[in-house]
Amino acid sequence: MSDRRRFVSAADVARRAGVSRSAVSRAFTPGAQVSATARTRILAAAEELGYRVNRLAQTLHQARSDLVGVVGGNLGNPYISAQLDALSAGLHARGLQCLLMNSAQGGAADLARLLDYRVRTVVLLSGAAPDDLIRLCARNGARMVLINRPAPPKGTLADLIQADSTQGGRLAAERLIAAGCRNVAVVISGSRTSAKTERAEAFEAEMARHGIPVTRWAEGPNRYETGCAAARALLTRPGLDGVFGVTDELALGVLNTARAELGRAVPGDLSVIGFDDAPVSGWASHRLTTIRQSLDALTRATLEAVDRPAEAASTCEHIPVTLVERDSVA
Repeated sequence: MSDRRRFVSAADVARRAGVSRSAVSRAFTPGAQVSATARTRILAAAEELGYRVNRLAQTLHQARSDLVGVVGGNLGNPYISAQLDALSAGLHARGLQCLLMNSAQGGAADLARLLDYRVRTVVLLSGAAPDDLIRLCARNGARMVLINRPAPPKGTLADLIQADSTQGGRLAAERLIAAGCRNVAVVISGSRTSAKTERAEAFEAEMARHGIPVTRWAEGPNRYETGCAAARALLTRPGLDGVFGVTDELALGVLNTARAELGRAVPGDLSVIGFDDAPVSGWASHRLTTIRQSLDALTRATLEAVDRPAEAASTCEHIPVTLVERDSVA
């Protein structure tokens, strides 16, 4: 007989407890009927053998799974990391399980494996997944939560959660204008997701309204290193005195490169403002002035969407943004 290690099965527990396989199943199903004597023997056998219920198999018999698919890209981004931490904790508190897929590591076909697990909802973080996956979820009737993404095709079972990117871009421009900045740039990266583009365009429009031209840097991925590269390129331009990074990660790359590598005083020589209010932005070494999209509000709205019935009407919730003053703008 093979001694290959395997998971302990319900049949193993049934044999040890001297009961039927169905009795084991009922003992681990809330509300199912099984005698007190049998339940005691079954639980003792399960404890002795180290048995764990096969939750994936169990979901096949439920009206709705307790698995929530979460698709995220650039998981090292400090705001997305904090978002995942808060979301996974909230799901756990509701008795739900988080099944995470990294959109940076596969195409739509790989990400579509979420549907193989019959997840109750697919949560798509900002700019995280290709449109092909959204169309596939729609064809399969899978409910979605779209965060900082455009509205899907009409009739799609999707809840939209959108931070006010346009207002955020305006607030960033107004703050730099108030600081006296007249030679400015916006760093957007090459990813050009809808939310990032809206922030940049609103910033540029507000600056144009005041007659201030804007240089746009739109290269590289949405990463800290891209902000560093942007600073090296942009700060060769004479007189540049203000930069808006459309994410905190980009802004922090600009800020730290300007200070530590290029010898610029921030905010003395250069004002830098970000967008997100990731936890790292408030660290004493950074003190980044930024536009906050409330992590608490975003998490609350996401969890409320996950809680909705599978066939509930789609909703759209707007998350307000606010200016957080710290020390990186004059």
